[in-house]
Amino acid sequence: MSKIFSKKGDPKVLNAWAFYDWANSVYPLVISSSVFPIYYGALFIDDLYIEVFGFNFKNTALISFLTAFAFIILSFITPLLSGIADYMGNKKTFLKFFCYLGSVSCIGLYWFDLENIYIGLLFYFLALISFWASLVFYNSYLPDIAYKEQQDYISAKGYAMGYIGSVILLIFNLGMVLYPSSFGIYGDGSELIAMKYSFISVGIWWIVCSQYTFYHLPNLIEKKKIIKDVFFNGFKELKEVWDELKEIVVIKKFLFAFFIYSAALQTVLLIATYFGEQEIIWPEGEKTIGLIVSILLIQLIAMFGAMFTAKLSEKLGNIYTLVILNLFWAILCIGAYFITKPLEFYIAAGLVGLVMGGIQALSRSTFSKMIPETDNTTSYFSFYDVTQKVSIVIGMTLFAFVDQITGSMRNSILVFLFIFLIGAFLLKRIKIKNV
Repeated sequence: MSKIFSKKGDPKVLNAWAFYDWANSVYPLVISSSVFPIYYGALFIDDLYIEVFGFNFKNTALISFLTAFAFIILSFITPLLSGIADYMGNKKTFLKFFCYLGSVSCIGLYWFDLENIYIGLLFYFLALISFWASLVFYNSYLPDIAYKEQQDYISAKGYAMGYIGSVILLIFNLGMVLYPSSFGIYGDGSELIAMKYSFISVGIWWIVCSQYTFYHLPNLIEKKKIIKDVFFNGFKELKEVWDELKEIVVIKKFLFAFFIYSAALQTVLLIATYFGEQEIIWPEGEKTIGLIVSILLIQLIAMFGAMFTAKLSEKLGNIYTLVILNLFWAILCIGAYFITKPLEFYIAAGLVGLVMGGIQALSRSTFSKMIPETDNTTSYFSFYDVTQKVSIVIGMTLFAFVDQITGSMRNSILVFLFIFLIGAFLLKRIKIKNV
């Protein structure tokens, strides 16, 4: 249940909340999207396969299976923990816990190598879990600390701060990786050592910068006795939304379409750098800087792409715009199957940036417009969140199976071509006015 804090609407509290985006956005950019995938690929320069848990895995299939498993866990624990936090009013305690666990796990990636593969995979798993779990409690603070007329602005401010902060740290890490001697890193493998130091920098950045947020965010802890039912509050709310959706066919149709195309979308975004590292033929010494520049290119263009998509939806409507975006992604999949050169990869990265932010933002706002008048909006968005997480599990698992069986990431990309086409078809069947 949402609580009204005495400091609701306080600019200092709102700015402190937005600053957590500055603190945690370094994880998805440096760890998920850029430096870690490059480092991980470099470990397998001699052999793309490794034996783990008694099975011989292709490297990209292994990390994909692990990511899918992490999202399975998240699909179960986030409703459970959010239900407890809502009941006890101690969401800041949970936010701190996952922030610290995630930060320490990022630092732990320093020891990720083939000789310590199990402990390395554990740190990767815990960092991923912690980042996504912390977002549940971070996002749920917004209606508690901000009035409705403040929420759009402060949410956008948080996004902007996260973008700026993460790019600053990525550029610093890029300098360290390209010119390790300037940072006191010498000897053979200095580039890889610099990448390992970048994992430490993410952990330190995340944990230090979040202190400003934790200092100012209020924490309303009620002295309630934990009863058995509280553990299942989150799941009970999801069940209630599911029952309501049986009567609201249009939302049910949209969520099914979203589930389908999100499986492809989120997977492509998560594996893009791994694809570039393994499938693109880079000139000697250009791979690292080429991949990181590609990620920066995606980030820069994504901001403009989101604004362009918003303008397009004003003219064509949300559903029709989403159909176009799904078809555009399908075309991108065809192109990705054939690209082999760095210039082609840069062009593909730019096009991904053009539609990446737009389709995610438009999907969320479309769902928001469809929700009926209710005091239970949090439960609806919790349902949306779980739908997305489960779709990531399906997408990553499908990608990993095709990659493992065929030995090529390109074949997995072709599978996603058909998923985006199905998504466009399902969206086209939705008939609703003013959306």
